[in-house]
Amino acid sequence: MSEPEKPRQLPLDLGHATGYSRDDLVVSQANAQAVALVDRWPDWPSPVVVLAGPAGSGKSHLATVWREMSGAISLDATDIEPHVAAVDGSRPVLIDDADQGPLDETGLFHLINQIRATGTTLLLTARRFAGGWGVTLPDLASRLKAAATVEIYEPDDLLLAGVITKLFADRQIEVDPAVVQYLVRRIERSLSTAIQVVDRLDRAALEQKTRITRALAAEVINAADEGQAELEV
Repeated sequence: MSEPEKPRQLPLDLGHATGYSRDDLVVSQANAQAVALVDRWPDWPSPVVVLAGPAGSGKSHLATVWREMSGAISLDATDIEPHVAAVDGSRPVLIDDADQGPLDETGLFHLINQIRATGTTLLLTARRFAGGWGVTLPDLASRLKAAATVEIYEPDDLLLAGVITKLFADRQIEVDPAVVQYLVRRIERSLSTAIQVVDRLDRAALEQKTRITRALAAEVINAADEGQAELEV
């Protein structure tokens, strides 16, 4: 006679927001230089700074922290020119994901000139160094070459473990460190993936009315891997 299935309950969406404050930052060698840059503002090595790193490395988190502390204006990389005249030096400027999508090169060139003229600062985040953006405007390429570039690296074990632990703590969930280390070894090295996995584990634990264990972590990760494999077929 087969055992009865464990009772399941529908998990409620409690709106767990990912923390993007300075206190939410977990620092390791992978992002220490970038965090130090944010902390030392406005004492920057150049009025224009490029924060470059792979997807999922935490660039947007750092950019959000800097925007909140500096009061920066956020501009879309594809639509810069119409907003240049409003940059008067009273607030710095942030352009996130500068290398994703068609860059408004003329607008960025004029913006950099305005930034320098008004004595404020510009932070651009991108997956690649500015030399790899495919910029065709020579004057803009020259301006970007003069910018300071700070690299943020793919999350290391310490950073990934710290982020996972904090994500669980934000949900008031205590998880054995062995489970955290198992996740660090198994998931993609991306902070966005860590957020997704913690969410799935929380939901699975609520459905099955169980603690978050290594076995449950393996079940959730395997299910995600199988789903991805089906999409790739």
